[in-house]
Amino acid sequence: MKNKILTVLLTFGAVLFANEAVLPTQKATLHSFKKSLALNAKVIQLSNAQQSITSLVSGHLEKYFVKPAEDVKKGDKIALIESIELSRMSAEYIALKKQYASAEKNYESVKKLYEKGMSSMAQLNAELIKKSNIAAQLTTLQSQLETLGIDTQKLHKATSNFILYAHSDGRVAALLKPLHSSVSTDEAVVSIVKNQAYYIKSYLPLEYATKVQAGDKIVVDYAGKKLTSHITQIMPKVDATTQRVIVLSSVDEPTQRLFLGVYLKATLYFAQADSFVAVKKSALSFFQNEWVVFVPSKEDEHGEDEEHHEVPYSLKVVQIIASDENYVGVLGLREGEEYVSDKSYYTKSLLLKSSLGEHGH
Repeated sequence: MKNKILTVLLTFGAVLFANEAVLPTQKATLHSFKKSLALNAKVIQLSNAQQSITSLVSGHLEKYFVKPAEDVKKGDKIALIESIELSRMSAEYIALKKQYASAEKNYESVKKLYEKGMSSMAQLNAELIKKSNIAAQLTTLQSQLETLGIDTQKLHKATSNFILYAHSDGRVAALLKPLHSSVSTDEAVVSIVKNQAYYIKSYLPLEYATKVQAGDKIVVDYAGKKLTSHITQIMPKVDATTQRVIVLSSVDEPTQRLFLGVYLKATLYFAQADSFVAVKKSALSFFQNEWVVFVPSKEDEHGEDEEHHEVPYSLKVVQIIASDENYVGVLGLREGEEYVSDKSYYTKSLLLKSSLGEHGH
């Protein structure tokens, strides 16, 4: 029964191979490999990547404009707070503007009378002092209102609506206050995680601590995607639990929705590099407990394959001695030697089918 299943699978593979025509090949070349080391790592954010948006006035939380996990941009509305304090300040500002306009009018009138000798210098100075005091109060209140995001040029009536805005691009981590609750001045209302503030925290064995340096590359496998980061900090204190050196590397590429605290497999590539004969990772196949690469079969002097007439490829056992994201350094191939660079499973299926045929299966 097992032989029948294997035969069906191999026949299917041979059909696929036949439909594929000639498989892609390349020549083995010298490739520079940085020395690498497998590490355990996890996604983190530094403390300054978390931003709490606080209310600048006390009031009543009326509405959220965002939801948890929602992406926001700098300047987006976050929440609406109804504030009696803001209502009082805006009403006072409008009243002071009217008082200032009246005081300025009175000053100009007294000034004209003074110029005609119909008013004293003391009266003129009194009006000037009155106008200056109102102007000072108005300037102070205007500054306070503009700090709260109120456009005083458009303020024509008292308002209690205070709107919180996002200070930077990011993602809403949490809504910290329930709706219709009271909010105090400087109380955090929403927590936002800034974009592009992700780091990889890797755990490095102590014996490699003197070999690693800032700028070395760390590649992690996150949900089937390769993320590249570069070391920015080598922490001076050893992790108490693992007794390993902590290395922090910043994620280079624009990335959103990474989950904090998730553990990952990471590869550290040291700055020092060595060159080896290399093939693409897609060329490797595991065959009879050994790594192999398929190469075009050599022809004898009569133009026939030395081993199998129907199989245009043969295998070579190789030993992996280095690797990076795309290539592996191998022993067992010569520089310039041609090899099947992709879809090696087609070749493997054909060789297995030929082998079964030779043994009468």
